[in-house]
Amino acid sequence: MEKFQQLSLRARAIIKKILLGNNGINTRHLSLDSIAEVFDIDPDTLHARFAKNAPSLATQAAERALAQAGVSAQQIDAVIVSTCTGYLCPGLTSYVAESLRLRGNVYALDLVGQGCGAALPNLRAGEALLKSGRAERVLSICVEVCSAAFYLDDDAGVLVSACLFADAAGAAVLSTRPGARKVEWLEADSSLDPGARDLLRFETKNGMLRNILTPTVPALAAKTAAALFQTMAEKHGVKHKHISSWIFHAGGRDVLAALQKELRLQEQDLRWSAEVLRELGNVSSSFVFHVLERALQNGAPGGMWWMSSFGAGFSCHGALLKVD
Repeated sequence: MEKFQQLSLRARAIIKKILLGNNGINTRHLSLDSIAEVFDIDPDTLHARFAKNAPSLATQAAERALAQAGVSAQQIDAVIVSTCTGYLCPGLTSYVAESLRLRGNVYALDLVGQGCGAALPNLRAGEALLKSGRAERVLSICVEVCSAAFYLDDDAGVLVSACLFADAAGAAVLSTRPGARKVEWLEADSSLDPGARDLLRFETKNGMLRNILTPTVPALAAKTAAALFQTMAEKHGVKHKHISSWIFHAGGRDVLAALQKELRLQEQDLRWSAEVLRELGNVSSSFVFHVLERALQNGAPGGMWWMSSFGAGFSCHGALLKVD
């Protein structure tokens, strides 16, 4: 608690207001034995937290995805792991491959530095492997130990980040062979604005990751997401009314509100994203995996779906899905 007491009175008031107010989050999961550990903030402790929990969370998510797909670990031809909350060399694919006992000739690709938007670039890399014929089954994983990137100072954006982010992993098996409920990846696109890079990013300070989150992010995310959807919709002759389900990353309550306004959506359209935010918090790159899973498992109507993630860069990614 010493770290908390070192904050200014204004900073402590911001934390209390966010945590005790209507921030759209009821529960968060952190890879800690005790909540008091969250205030153990030093480079070695944070790295150890990532090194211990990232492989474990990634493996658990992968095992669940394999089980749901009815695929064995030995059938996986490639594994792609994305993260931004820590660094290991060799990367997380080494640990996941060992834990799952993947084949020795599995193609292993580690992706870093893409922030909350990493899921769709990860999936696009998997799509490329499938289309090229170099793989029949790809294991796609996003894992974030946000408690290993915990930082406190008097900056409002840093404080908001500390109150929103949580630990989680998500995974999916991509295959040329459809599963029980067919989710067809039609096409994807991305938008990158390096000029807005400093509005949302990590920086290294005192040997630790410090999340920079500016107040303009919700509006920027919604505007960029809406523009990307419009571009893709026009390209494929898809209209707004043709989208039966919306699978969005949600950085927080304000991001959801901005998305609803910018894309002219109803609150019901974002219910799966709001549910994940409420139950898990902002789980960064793994977020859209959890939203997609909830929509599929809870009987969301089939048809054309739109999935989108955004984050560091400033980047935004979107994909048209056809779901039976």
